[in-house]
Amino acid sequence: MIRIIPALITVLAAASFAFSQDPVGTPPPLVVNDDKVLEIESRLVVVPVSVVDSNGDPVQGLKAEDFSISERNRSQQITEVSAAEKVPLEIAILFDVSASTDAMFRFEQETAAKFLRDVLRPIDRATIFTIGERPVLVQERNDAQVSFRTISELYPTKQNTAFFDTVSAAALYLRLNAPAKSRKVILVISDGEDNSSEGVRMGSRRIMAELDRQLNSLTTEKISSIRTEGRNKVRIAEQAKTVQRLQDADTVFYSINPAGSSYRLNKISVQGQDNMDRFANDTGGVAFLPKFLPIDLKSEYQSKANLETNKKTLEVIFTQLANELQAQYLVQYYSDGEYDPNEYIELDVNVRTPGESRIRARRGYFVKGQ
Repeated sequence: MIRIIPALITVLAAASFAFSQDPVGTPPPLVVNDDKVLEIESRLVVVPVSVVDSNGDPVQGLKAEDFSISERNRSQQITEVSAAEKVPLEIAILFDVSASTDAMFRFEQETAAKFLRDVLRPIDRATIFTIGERPVLVQERNDAQVSFRTISELYPTKQNTAFFDTVSAAALYLRLNAPAKSRKVILVISDGEDNSSEGVRMGSRRIMAELDRQLNSLTTEKISSIRTEGRNKVRIAEQAKTVQRLQDADTVFYSINPAGSSYRLNKISVQGQDNMDRFANDTGGVAFLPKFLPIDLKSEYQSKANLETNKKTLEVIFTQLANELQAQYLVQYYSDGEYDPNEYIELDVNVRTPGESRIRARRGYFVKGQ
């Protein structure tokens, strides 16, 4: 038997990204009592699972016997299920303030601030990051009132976009600072595009260096092909690293794309949405893609009418998100599998409910080093 007590965590000696810190306020104390000593021979796995009915309303009151989980088709014994009303919510809001954001900024800002004020309970905490040329921690963990003010005071810039680095920074922050038994969520308001993260910039430099070496022997078409293929490989690599950081933090990813359906207008925008789809699908979240109408038309009357329609669309999304969070359970079990560190383990999560229901859960996890 291995005797395990709560918990000393070995922190990464150095991260591959950096973020600036400009925290607002000091959070009220949050005490989490966990005095249990567990004697086990295996590894704790935490699976956030949201369960809603056919109308999108939370399904509450589920017990451990209502869930089933298997690793690589091998059934696991669930040891604990905690419902949303009994578990603190730790949510990190990542607000894109870069040049890629649009005229909807102020409206999205106001709606997001109201969402936090309506959803956060006294036991919950919010953390605020901005996505610009580098990640900026604007507000450390704090309550609804402080978070409302912080978001209301944000303003757009004309900077580049370090999307991957900011998501990674938020995941690491929650991993290191959120209470052990809490529901960790990242909500991103962005188009998902990236031209400033460290890995993206280094990859671009490698591509340019390789092109310089072959410049005299390449046609214009070949140069364009190498550049496009190379940038996509860099993006996929950064995407994969970010997924692992989200999974290591037991974090669920949600996003709202301000570009709406216009994201299909160019390949970079399509890739940005693909980044957010991947993060949401792998962690059990949702990448919302609103059907926003244009608000910069020649007709001021029509622009105002479209803005009101967009407002209602965004409010519906935040209502759906609130329902998802209220329907979220923490399902825990001790894996009896023997795997190598950083190995990816596929999960299959199911739930039995009286009526029709929809569940969202992470697709797997990366084995943490012992």
